[in-house]
Amino acid sequence: QVQLVESGGGLVQPGGSLRLSCAASGFSFSSAAMSWYRQAPGKERELVATVTSAGRSRNYADSMKGRFTISRDNIKSTVYLQMNSLKAEDTAVYYCYAEFTFLGVRSAYWGQGTQVTVSS
Repeated sequence: QVQLVESGGGLVQPGGSLRLSCAASGFSFSSAAMSWYRQAPGKERELVATVTSAGRSRNYADSMKGRFTISRDNIKSTVYLQMNSLKAEDTAVYYCYAEFTFLGVRSAYWGQGTQVTVSS
C-alpha cells in the first residue's frame, strides 16, 4: 500500500534550519508530483511547496520563497524540504503529499505529519 513517512521535524531556535524528509513507497514515485503542506494550530492546512515528477519545476508559497527549498531523489523515492531562517510562525505540523494518475485514475495521499516547533 501507499506509504509516506515524514521525518526530520523537531525543535529549533528562530533563525535556525531543519531538513524534512518524506520516504515514499507503494507507488511509482517518479510519476508523482510531490508537495509539502503545513498546518498550524487553529489554522487551515496550507501549501508550502510543490515539485513536479521529474523535479524540473518547483513552486512555493510566497511566505516561504527564498527560505525553503523542495527537492526530490527519484532513486531513493524521497522528497525533502530544506527550511532555513525559520521563524516562530513556521511552527506547524508539516505533511507530505503525493499526487499521481495511474491507469487514468487520479490518486492523492497524505503522510502522517511531522511537528516543527520554532522557539527560543
